[in-house]
Amino acid sequence: MTIERVLSGMRPTGALHLGHYHGALKNWVRLQEDKTCFFFVADWHALTTHYQSPEVIQANIWDMVIDWLAAGIDPAKSVLFIQSLVPEHAELHLLLSMSTPLGWLERVPTYKDQQEKLADRDLTTYGFLGYPLLQAADILIYRAAWVPVGEDQVPHIELTRELARRFNNLFGSDPDFEAKALAAIRRLGNKRGTIYTDLRTRFQQQGDAQALEQARTLIEGTQSLSSEERERLLGYIAGTRRQILTEPQALLTEASRLPGLDGQKMSKSYGNAIAMREDPASVTKKIRTMPTDPARVRRTDPGEPDRCPVWQLHQVYSSATQRDWVQAGCRSAGIGCLECKQPVIDAVIAEQQVFFERAQPYLDDPARLKAIVADGCDRARAVAQETMREVREVMGLSYS
Repeated sequence: MTIERVLSGMRPTGALHLGHYHGALKNWVRLQEDKTCFFFVADWHALTTHYQSPEVIQANIWDMVIDWLAAGIDPAKSVLFIQSLVPEHAELHLLLSMSTPLGWLERVPTYKDQQEKLADRDLTTYGFLGYPLLQAADILIYRAAWVPVGEDQVPHIELTRELARRFNNLFGSDPDFEAKALAAIRRLGNKRGTIYTDLRTRFQQQGDAQALEQARTLIEGTQSLSSEERERLLGYIAGTRRQILTEPQALLTEASRLPGLDGQKMSKSYGNAIAMREDPASVTKKIRTMPTDPARVRRTDPGEPDRCPVWQLHQVYSSATQRDWVQAGCRSAGIGCLECKQPVIDAVIAEQQVFFERAQPYLDDPARLKAIVADGCDRARAVAQETMREVREVMGLSYS
């Protein structure tokens, strides 16, 4: 268990677009530099809404993982795996379902929202109702400390925290817990044991959240402790029982500033997306035909960049000097719309050239891609199995 572990995943929707890159993947690439990152293909989640058309999922998986690698995800730094190839996810989901109140699932904000948006599909299934619980199991099985999400996903993380807290309170009983915790403190050594005790006092008596974080760092940095001793010490300082499942924190990420070709959110379903690996001629055509400020009927009409979707692309792809040129040229009619679009076209194509170069080795050798995922599944499963060993033990399901 490590407090720096990050967990995130995506449903396999096939080749990704630039909105995915600027909204999530760039952040994943940054996180892998100083945290242990687990990134998974959420193929079971895809079945919650597409159970009637599962045939598209497999091809979509490989296209999506290639785009992850093209974006700069490094399998030497991050663990890449497929959810359904780590069956412990399903086992933890099942065991959590035994003690999860039905009302907790029904109150998730996206439950009714998605039912309304996807009214063309029959979503009156247990799988759809329970998908937030499966999502929680995905996180809790790796004892992830951080989950990068947008603001709309924060309720899911709070539900996950509540589920972890409920599980720990129900099953975290430990005979002679305090005596065992004190024994674990002695295992820290005199100096670290004194520091831990002081931090526990600061947290429990003064509510000092920083003291709790410092104690967690101290515990994780002590190699002589077993995983059970770490859990007892974390539970002891927090004033709870033994912590079998870790309560994750939401790691808020900025919403992508990259709009679709029509100014709306970029989405394949809206027909306004540019794929991460798209033919340069297609990219050029799409951007050249983008709508602009409707007030610019003629070339000589002045425009207002704030009304133009192309300006939003400039904010992502252009330098400050170029943006000043756009502002001045558009408002004075000194430049035409095609002139304004060209720097964006050049920047997008240059960005995508890097994606093509990174993706090509995996397109040439699919076995290399599958080997990366197989290795990631093995690494992920080793962590998941350790969690499930303890979960089964505290639930009375360990019969060895």
